[in-house]
Amino acid sequence: MLLGTWNLENLYRPGGPSGPRDKAAYEAKLAALADAITALDPTLLAVQEVGEPEALRDLVDLLGSGWTIATSRHPDSRGIRVGVISRTSFEVLADTTVFPPKLRPVQVDDEGTTVAESGRGFLAVEAETDLGPVRVAVAHLKSKLLSYPGGRFQPRDEGERARYGAYALNRRTAEATALRALADELLDGDGRERDVLVLGDLNDEVQAATTQILLGPPGSEIGTSGYKMPDKGDAGRLWDTAPLIPAEERFSRVNSGRRELIDHLLCSHRLVHRVREAGTGLPGEGAMRLPSLGPDPAARRDAAGSDHAPVWVRV
Repeated sequence: MLLGTWNLENLYRPGGPSGPRDKAAYEAKLAALADAITALDPTLLAVQEVGEPEALRDLVDLLGSGWTIATSRHPDSRGIRVGVISRTSFEVLADTTVFPPKLRPVQVDDEGTTVAESGRGFLAVEAETDLGPVRVAVAHLKSKLLSYPGGRFQPRDEGERARYGAYALNRRTAEATALRALADELLDGDGRERDVLVLGDLNDEVQAATTQILLGPPGSEIGTSGYKMPDKGDAGRLWDTAPLIPAEERFSRVNSGRRELIDHLLCSHRLVHRVREAGTGLPGEGAMRLPSLGPDPAARRDAAGSDHAPVWVRV
């Protein structure tokens, strides 16, 4: 059984302010995405940057029958949201943006505006699989791409760059904390006996503080001496499966020529010890060729496929 996550890069129907400009570009994008998903052959795939639920339906229609779809009801200001497509039945457990109790609102601009919820909803489902029920939480945390007042992608000066970098980091940190709270609900103190998967575009790399927040008690990461030694922290831990990905494939995006892994799959104790293989791109095809991204997200408006590679585990 293959479980995965993929940022579909601005999946909108044509003609809007963010999606492809015309029908031909839209159909080329859908065809490229559908070909990749067919080759990936997932049982369940978490998706991000769904601009319109109808566009996700158009994509799934190309995959054939037997797929179930859910999308979050909480898009961001651009209209993008997370979702799940699955060839097995599932129940939606949560669709939430709330910060946990005691976490205060965070500042997001120079005017002192604060927010007390995530920019995009977290969607949690429980899927029935051949291995039994699997609880899945899908997220898309605040982007590292900085934007400035007036729709600018370049700062007026380095002071503005630093401040807006801090605002973005603080927001992503708060969102990671909220996602960890949702993971705690799904684990229900029983990660040693419950299959839980937290996955999505976390917008930072393995050792980033925001990613580390999600793991829970330290000291048992894959590749360390503690990994195969049970302890009381196993009930609440999540394990990032990144170390199981072959080193040459361990990236999901190319930013200004630099490979980075910002899409992650985190597993509970019971589930991580069932993982037999992990990778990015398409199984058996090696590292995926990806475009190198610059600061302007509109540059790929009519591009086919996605600027991210899918990330997956086989259990």
